[in-house]
Amino acid sequence: MKMHYKLAILILLTGFFHSLNAQLRLPSIFGNNMVLQQKSNVAVWGWGNPGSKIMVTGSWNTDTVTAKIENDARWKLNIATPAAGGPYTLSVISEKKVLLENVMIGEVWICSGQSNMEWCADWKINNAEEEVKNANYHNIRFFHVSKSGSNTLQDNCNAAWEACSPATMHSFSAVGYFFGRNLQQNLNVPIGLINVSWGGTPAEVWVKKELVTSDPVMNTASQKLVKYDWWPKEPGVVYNAMIAPLVPYGIAGAIWYQGESNVDNHESYRKLFKTLIESWKSDFGKEFPFYYVQIAPYTYSANSKAAYIREIQAQSLDIPKTGMVVVSDLVDNVKDIHPRNKQDVGKRLANIALSENYGVPGLIYKFPMYKSMLAEKGKIRVSVANADNGLVVKGEKPLTFEIAGDDRKFVPAEVKIDGNTIVVWTKDINNPVAVRYSFSNDGIGNIFSMEGLPLAPFRSDNW
Repeated sequence: MKMHYKLAILILLTGFFHSLNAQLRLPSIFGNNMVLQQKSNVAVWGWGNPGSKIMVTGSWNTDTVTAKIENDARWKLNIATPAAGGPYTLSVISEKKVLLENVMIGEVWICSGQSNMEWCADWKINNAEEEVKNANYHNIRFFHVSKSGSNTLQDNCNAAWEACSPATMHSFSAVGYFFGRNLQQNLNVPIGLINVSWGGTPAEVWVKKELVTSDPVMNTASQKLVKYDWWPKEPGVVYNAMIAPLVPYGIAGAIWYQGESNVDNHESYRKLFKTLIESWKSDFGKEFPFYYVQIAPYTYSANSKAAYIREIQAQSLDIPKTGMVVVSDLVDNVKDIHPRNKQDVGKRLANIALSENYGVPGLIYKFPMYKSMLAEKGKIRVSVANADNGLVVKGEKPLTFEIAGDDRKFVPAEVKIDGNTIVVWTKDINNPVAVRYSFSNDGIGNIFSMEGLPLAPFRSDNW
């Protein structure tokens, strides 16, 4: 009798503690101070008691959305959001109630990449003290995901939403902050910034492992990555721990600053970068814009091929809803891989989004880029796109131009600007067949559009 009684008590206690363990929970991406994507049907998800009912209500209307918790204790539903505004509350009710407060509706962007995205005011950006002191933007909200890696997909991460202030901005991504500040000032809507960056990381770690290892080109390249103590190199490990927990949170788009750690295995980067962009869009269930920074000039080792990474980044503009900013003119010291002018990087990224996504008129955001070349009487004429008003040289004479003949030996070239074309030649080559501009690890050219945007590095050959 006592044995049956004890067994019954054990069963009841087991059920009780199971119930406690399965009580209503939300991942950290849902919390006080968060920003939900405006005018959207955003996903909300979490865990609870299997078979129970979930009810979610936003205070912006009286509509309640319901769902049933599945037998694996997971639940997910979608709730419609209005135009930008707030603060609101979001109520989630099952056996207990979770009330999220100070919720804003606005524009949400992911800010990702390696150290130039991670770089913050604490690490000495230009005018850092003033920028921190003036960072009082209550309607900009930060969600800074802690660095973490995992061999398996994770469903939560270590982070919490915070309002932008000097106390929070100083350690947040500077590029992300300046991007968001420009959006907020131009759009006057709440801005949510999700910082998922890790200095030194190659692109492979930000892509699902199976997408890399199943492709011979990407897999071979990933095996050549050098192991360091400060960041992972194994495909997928950062995606698993830092991106997967965010999926499928409602976002407007992503900005990206990475590539420096792939200069030694550039052969796979074209496919790798495309795979990253397209797989993220698939995971989030949205064809969102993906805007990125072309890596800056820097004195990499002699074996590094930074020029090829920049070329691939320029070529990747053929991927739908992408945009690229050139930053070669923002570099003061080519021996520092972290240019300190993050303000203009963020502004240039924001100008693409403001123009392409939000229809703000009058912004010059398309960088002059190589279009084609034509050999004419011992010279080469280069045609440049996005330079309708012409080109200009900043300095005494154009720098970093080279041309070659059939022997493929490049030599410095004489240069003349002619409207939105560039004529190059040298007395040492009678029949030049190829031209290059700033096509090196650390070359900084000085050709700009009339509006002040730098010409992107290029080569006309495929040697």
